[in-house]
Amino acid sequence: MSRQQVCVLGAGSWGTALALVLARSGARDVWLVARDDEQVNAIESSRENRHYLPGITLPDNIRITADTGSAIEHIDACVYALPCIAVDDYLPLLAGGDYPVIAACKGLHPETLIRSDEMLAKYIDRSRIALLSGPSFAAEVAKGQPTAITMAAETLVLAATAASYFDDTNFRIYPSDDLVGVAMGGALKNVIAIAAGMADGLGFGHNSVAAAVTRGLSEMARLSVACGGSTETMMGLSGLGDLVLTCTGELSRNRQFGIAVAKGSSCSAAIEEIGQVVEGVRTAKAANQLAEKLNIELPLMQSIHRILIGEIEIKEAVAQLMARPERPE
Repeated sequence: MSRQQVCVLGAGSWGTALALVLARSGARDVWLVARDDEQVNAIESSRENRHYLPGITLPDNIRITADTGSAIEHIDACVYALPCIAVDDYLPLLAGGDYPVIAACKGLHPETLIRSDEMLAKYIDRSRIALLSGPSFAAEVAKGQPTAITMAAETLVLAATAASYFDDTNFRIYPSDDLVGVAMGGALKNVIAIAAGMADGLGFGHNSVAAAVTRGLSEMARLSVACGGSTETMMGLSGLGDLVLTCTGELSRNRQFGIAVAKGSSCSAAIEEIGQVVEGVRTAKAANQLAEKLNIELPLMQSIHRILIGEIEIKEAVAQLMARPERPE
C-alpha cells in the first residue's frame, strides 16, 4: 500500500504546525508549500521554521517546496493554511482534484461578506470541503501539547474523513456538520479578541475582559444564527473554546493588536509590530456590514470597527457601550 501524500499550503506558524501533526505518526509524506525559494532554503538548511516556530525540528517526512503545482500533483488531501485573502490565488489550482480540501483559515471577506466555507465553494465542490477550527495556538500544537479542535463538513461522514489524516493522538478532533457555525465562530472570535486586548491595553481588570468575552459570545451567536448556523456550535470548541483562548492567551495576535492600539499605536504600526496577519481587522469590517445588512445589533463588534477606522476613540466607545439602556440578559 502506497504512503499517503498530503499538501499543506502555507509555511507560516499554523501551516507548519499542522504539517507536524500530519507527519507525526510517520504514516504519510507531507508537502509544505512555502512562499518562495528563500523561505524553502531557510527551512531546509536548518530543518526548522525559525521565523515562526523556532526550536522545533521538522521530521524527514515533511518536504518543503515553493512549487505548488508539483506539491498537489498526486495528493490524497490538501490543507489550506494561508490567510483568507489569498484564496483566489490558490484555490483555482485545486478545483480539478477529487481529494478533500481542508481550510485552516478563519475570516469573513470584508467586501463580499462571504465565510471561509463559501470562499472555498467558489472553486471546490462542497463534497470536498472541510473546515478546521477551534482553540489551537500554533506553537502549542507544534510541540504536541494536547489540543481539541473541530472539523466541519456538509456531513459528519465527510468531516470524519477529513479528520482521519490528523492521527496524532494529542490532536483530538470533534466532527461537525455545521459549516456555517464553525466558519462564523472562527472568524468572529478574532474581533472580540481585539476588544479584550483593548481592555487589557487600557489597564482594565479581569471584569472587563470577562464582560467582553460573554457579551461577545452573545453577539457571535446572534450573527451566526442569522446566517444559518446553530447556537449549540457557538457553545463548543469552534465558538466559546476558541473565543476564550484568543481573548486571554498571550500568543493571540488579535489580542496583541488590541493591546497595541489601546496603548496608542496606529493599526498599521500594530500589525507591523506583530509581523503576521491580524484577521480580526478585516473581519470587524465584514461583521459591521453584515449587521447592517441583516438589521442586527452587534454593539461590541460594531464599536471595534468604528475604533479601527478612526470614527471614534476607544474611551468614548467604552462610555457609549456602558451607557446603553439596560435590558434582560
